[in-house]
Amino acid sequence: MSEVDGAGIGLVLENFKFSHGTDEPDAAGNQARIFRIGGIKSTDGRDVDITVNHLYISGAGSNYGQNLGSVNLGRLINPWRIDLVDGNSIGIADKAVLEFAASSMVNSGDGYDCLSTAASAGSGTCSSRPATADYIGERADIGMQMNVAVGDDRSANINIHAKSAVIDGSYLRLWGDDNRRQMVGQFKLNFYSPELSVNACAQDGSRCGSRILMSDFALELAIGNQLQPVFFDVDGSGNFVVEVAAIRRPQPGEIGADGLRGSSNAEAWDFYDSYYTSPEFRSNLSIGNFSVGDRDFGSARVQGMLIQHLNIKTRDLGQ
Repeated sequence: MSEVDGAGIGLVLENFKFSHGTDEPDAAGNQARIFRIGGIKSTDGRDVDITVNHLYISGAGSNYGQNLGSVNLGRLINPWRIDLVDGNSIGIADKAVLEFAASSMVNSGDGYDCLSTAASAGSGTCSSRPATADYIGERADIGMQMNVAVGDDRSANINIHAKSAVIDGSYLRLWGDDNRRQMVGQFKLNFYSPELSVNACAQDGSRCGSRILMSDFALELAIGNQLQPVFFDVDGSGNFVVEVAAIRRPQPGEIGADGLRGSSNAEAWDFYDSYYTSPEFRSNLSIGNFSVGDRDFGSARVQGMLIQHLNIKTRDLGQ
């Protein structure tokens, strides 16, 4: 206890299992509790209803949410965290930063391969362990079934499932910007799954279309950074705005004709070098194999993507 300093909160959920409802009534005829989003209208004025019939978090081997078991989220030696971080330690000068983070990445000699369900210690950089015959692990099966209705027209059920999912290294960091007087942030989502699938089924589940299957799915998404944070705002019409603004200009300084630091203004050169070479600013997507039904389309990869400008704004479709 002598090392506890109260700087943050560590969170570990052991033997955790979650399942949220179905749109079907129970044996007594009572309507089950479901998650529904309303108050939306289509461009032609019809009510839009989005219903999440089933949402689950389970241990391994759930068979797409049919056989739910327990899983651990976080580890005692590497928990999920809610923390107040000194911004100077992460490149955000003179700021206190509120951080919500999953288990952090570790050295490859201490961690586990992020995709393999049979990974052993020393095989990769993920802290979360896969399930074994004797241990439930920290990798969850997650999924949901949702349905969209526009007026009286209700679509087929859309099913999304991920097996043995890992989000190690993900975080959301928030702080205040003095110049724009807004909340700004930095968002990193790492999502690894040996199988991510999407398909659509009839509302009664009797017929399903071809399953879109992505094996060895790895997403490393970076939105905002210390040089170019993401801004959160609400505009005059009440719509929510998420913006990665154009990068600020560094202090004036020439870059040498040979592009080397020795012939350039050091501050300007360091600014651009950090922005264009830091792997923390880059987003990557890798799919080991992409298939639709019985047809394989092979692997796919997008690597080193840098978000230089992004503006997302909600709009009221009823107006």
